[in-house]
Amino acid sequence: MDLTSTTLSSAAREVAEAAARSAAAAEANRRLDPDVVKSVVAAGFPRHFVPADRGGSVGTFLELNRAVSAVGEGCTATAWCASLAAHVSRMAAHLPAEGHREVWADGPDAFLVAALTPIGRAEPVPGGYRLTGTWPFVSAIDYADWALLAAMTDRDGRPEPRMFAVPRTAWRTVDTWENVGMAATGSNTVIVEDVVVPAARTVSRDDLFTGRAPASDAPCHAIPMQATTMMFATPALGAAKGALKAWAGYVTPKIRAAAQQPKPALAGMPTFHRTSYDVILTRSATEIDAAEMLLERAAATADSGPGITPLDTMRSWRDCAMATDILVGVVNRLFRSVGTTGQATSNPVQRFWRDANSIAGHQGLQVESAATAYAHQVIEI
Repeated sequence: MDLTSTTLSSAAREVAEAAARSAAAAEANRRLDPDVVKSVVAAGFPRHFVPADRGGSVGTFLELNRAVSAVGEGCTATAWCASLAAHVSRMAAHLPAEGHREVWADGPDAFLVAALTPIGRAEPVPGGYRLTGTWPFVSAIDYADWALLAAMTDRDGRPEPRMFAVPRTAWRTVDTWENVGMAATGSNTVIVEDVVVPAARTVSRDDLFTGRAPASDAPCHAIPMQATTMMFATPALGAAKGALKAWAGYVTPKIRAAAQQPKPALAGMPTFHRTSYDVILTRSATEIDAAEMLLERAAATADSGPGITPLDTMRSWRDCAMATDILVGVVNRLFRSVGTTGQATSNPVQRFWRDANSIAGHQGLQVESAATAYAHQVIEI
């Protein structure tokens, strides 16, 4: 795949096709196919937000949104891992310059993963920190070159959450991922034991979340974390699109066959209603479009750069949470209406249904949390 002759969005179509072909096997194996991961890297997802002086693309949120959505139409789990690969590289851009040089020493295509909840422990030592901890649910960890792990430490006698960049050799993985949805993400558990992390490979979690990147002046590195929750929501958009396409492919022959059948001769026998399928198609397509517009606005807001206001930030978080809620409604409708035979494991509708509902359970996409944050910006109390 020649990156000089293609954009991320167009390359994503090739990734989607490859991911769709291996989706069933990836679910069974509970991890992505290695060749699909290679295609994600070749398409340019990991380098999308990498600083220019490290060979990265320093791309836009809008283009990434569209590319992730395209991949999600083929396989939601692949879209999720591709989205996080891009966004975690953006997070790593908040490290000091020396940390940049280490993480991207072999080029901008290093595959990064993250665990943002500070459940590890880091003890200050000369030159850095001694890190220990166990982090569950780290997506695509089997293919990661580096991990950004959150841990609590002490700074001037006060607790401080920090992020620590550690190479693959610093952790071991425990196979714990057995979830019914997003099975192919391979979101297993990472364990680090007494690993010294140099100061150049750490950053304050607060600085990361507020968008303070000391070694980069790129606009995409100066965005509050809550304004980038489309990283979790956009794979659900792809899932809903993929589900609608699969649903339409399944019901179309049924509609055509029913049109050729005579009406039931006996009173009380069920009659096929074409109109009900028309309404399902129309409502689902319209709601997908509405959710996509919300996510595109969130991406455009993030692309506006460091001038983003607290109200803009919380509106974007609100939009991502609400868009996900809408998309879950779509896949639930499609799953119900595809019928018993359409719910077979061979039909991708059921996979998209499980994956979208799984995504909606992510803590960053809870409507209640986003609503509270947004309302506090709108209503002065």
